[in-house]
Amino acid sequence: MCALSLVLQHLGVYQDALAFCDWLEPAEWLDTRGPQETSRWLGIERSTLAKLNSPIDITLLRRFAASTRLDPGDALWEVMRWIGEDLLNYLRSLRLRLDFIAEVGEFWEIKSATGPFHVLYLPRTDPLPDEPSSGLSRFIDSHPAGDKVVGLVYPDRRGRGFGLSRHNDHPGLDFTKISACDDVHFAHARGFVAKTSATDPQRLRELLAQSWG
Repeated sequence: MCALSLVLQHLGVYQDALAFCDWLEPAEWLDTRGPQETSRWLGIERSTLAKLNSPIDITLLRRFAASTRLDPGDALWEVMRWIGEDLLNYLRSLRLRLDFIAEVGEFWEIKSATGPFHVLYLPRTDPLPDEPSSGLSRFIDSHPAGDKVVGLVYPDRRGRGFGLSRHNDHPGLDFTKISACDDVHFAHARGFVAKTSATDPQRLRELLAQSWG
């Protein structure tokens, strides 16, 4: 386990970091087992891992290793403080966001001519989050019923209606099929997202059903 993991454990956010920071476990492997074992665990060539090296990481680690003392105001101290602040802010805000989604979100089963499918619906709340769709994919991935979900319904931050989108770019949803509807004011040409002025849950279900298959 790397030093960062120990700090995260001390602060009580290690499990969230492990779940929400996809880079953490590979960093632990690299720090404790080296590049050869890490490459094998990731299922990539050792040379591929080397190509992902960042000159920023190399320089910061080299300068840190050469230091015997760091004080507030030193460049490395401030960089490490920025990294820590950003990481903790990300984890704490994401945890609050996921708890909020768990409280107000709903899993819908949508009936269609070719069979049922499932989406996550997030109702409009007051105040509306700056990014209403943020955290939805993370919430789905961490939920026991998440593997069934193929789409998202969330408040449109630029209007009074809702956004409709695929989850993990599931090909079963094609929102170009509803582009001609009077209450759909945008549907991407590739079919992965649409915006509608509709607010009634029944109408949103109808639009989803029309987009399926």
